[in-house]
Amino acid sequence: MGKNLKGKDLGAGLYQRKDGRYSARFVSKTGKRKEKYFNTLSEARVWLEDAKSHDRNEVELAPFELVAESIMKDMPAPSTLSEITVDEWFEFWLDNIVPHLAYNTLRNYRDRYRMNISPVIGRLRMRDVRPMHCKKVLFDMEKDYAGSTIRQTYITMGTMFKAAKMNDVISKHPMDGVMYTKAVRAKNDIRYLTEEEQERFLQVAKRSHNYRAYALILETGLRTGEMIGLTWDAVDFKHRTLTVNKTLEYRHSRGTWMAGPPKTIASYRTIPLTNKAIDILRDLQERRPFIKQSPDLSQTLEYMNRMSGEMETLCMKDLVFINYRTGMPAKNSSYD
Repeated sequence: MGKNLKGKDLGAGLYQRKDGRYSARFVSKTGKRKEKYFNTLSEARVWLEDAKSHDRNEVELAPFELVAESIMKDMPAPSTLSEITVDEWFEFWLDNIVPHLAYNTLRNYRDRYRMNISPVIGRLRMRDVRPMHCKKVLFDMEKDYAGSTIRQTYITMGTMFKAAKMNDVISKHPMDGVMYTKAVRAKNDIRYLTEEEQERFLQVAKRSHNYRAYALILETGLRTGEMIGLTWDAVDFKHRTLTVNKTLEYRHSRGTWMAGPPKTIASYRTIPLTNKAIDILRDLQERRPFIKQSPDLSQTLEYMNRMSGEMETLCMKDLVFINYRTGMPAKNSSYD
């Protein structure tokens, strides 16, 4: 934990220098230390979150020569490498260079590109994009979008253009020196519910059929997808633990269920269960024989285990949480 000049903890990777400036630093996944100085603590926090996010999402990129044939095949004739547009590069980048990223990450990239980036620079040739064009994308969002959404757009452009530069599609990164100015709430600024607020919430939630799901989330800190994908084999009543090793999500665009790994490697974890969590799970187990079950629960879904690199299966009939009306898992949007 770093400290400011008065001795107050600022959080991991942050500290205040004797000259009053704030340092933000971390070690990348390649073992390289990265550090930058800022005049304000909020600027340091935002940079640290962005830098860590870039480091987590960065992938090894194949030389462009290895994929040139594919990109030329998919591009509208008579495109050439020097004439490739931003729209054309984005589609190739998403489908061929980063397709292994988490579904939600790819969805965020596509949403931000379609809604905010493409209308401004989509038709430009990659070699013609300048910092002023990228700045205009961010400036046009200032009035109507939250700082966190602007940051997502910034990350999407930055990652996409970095891949192009690494593959010699462009000679210079067009976002050098481009920054966004709207404030983003840093992780350390998030306010959690007090115990009193949690009790008030649960009193109201008792009217909902989702009460046990809400209560278990408060007891364990599970993400929604982790809770929906929880199966009974991940619950160990003897040792009073719950293992998080998969997620489940309904893809509205396809009308199908999709199993997947947790959000990051660090998301694989074993959680000790409180007495209340044990009571919730035992109650669910006792109710299980009386809950409607859809024939669709016979599905077995495959997903990649990021820890082992091997394919594993999720048996939907073993899910802990089932929608009482449909006999299917509750969709993420139900809890949102």
